[in-house]
Amino acid sequence: MTTSQSLLDALNWRYATKVFDAAKKIPADLWAALEQTLVLTPTSYGLQPYQFLIVQDPAKRAALLPHSWGQKQVVDCSHFVVITGRTEMNAADVARLIVRISQLRGVPAETLNFYRDMMLGDVVNGPRGKTAHEWAARQCYIALGNLMTAAAVLRVDACPMEGLVPAEYDRILGLGANGYKTVVACALGYRAESDKYAKLAKVRYPGADLVKHV
Repeated sequence: MTTSQSLLDALNWRYATKVFDAAKKIPADLWAALEQTLVLTPTSYGLQPYQFLIVQDPAKRAALLPHSWGQKQVVDCSHFVVITGRTEMNAADVARLIVRISQLRGVPAETLNFYRDMMLGDVVNGPRGKTAHEWAARQCYIALGNLMTAAAVLRVDACPMEGLVPAEYDRILGLGANGYKTVVACALGYRAESDKYAKLAKVRYPGADLVKHV
């Protein structure tokens, strides 16, 4: 059972891993759980405007490396996740979610018309519809945070990566035409003994500077 202290211990243990042990792989059961943390991530309206690409093909990873600021985590980690966001939202996306809600909750789809119209009026036809990819990107970062926290609790190392060229990732991974674009990536696995950053003190401002009770 996770306690408040064990959660804080896990978050203090984690760091942005710079050097992974390439020979050490995440066990299948742990990885299945981590994939589900991505699936279970909350999103605005529940629209889930993203896809998670688990890049395990060594050739693909090698191709991504020059477009990742040369960060070796891309090729050395156990699992490499590229988080992609929708480029636009349309009425079909909303209709799909309405059908899914109707099926899973056993309610007639027509009882969800108000919810459908709210989504259409916001992220499809409203102001946010004009910046749909930026909105989707914010949802991607919720998923990234969820993944990293879950990994820490399971004592799996992770390194979030914004240091990449999204357009080149899109090209190599065949994105763009499918309605998704690269937002951010995350390398996961186990730290190498040679990673000096694992032994450095965690640097954070005092809680009193960051948390205000109003």
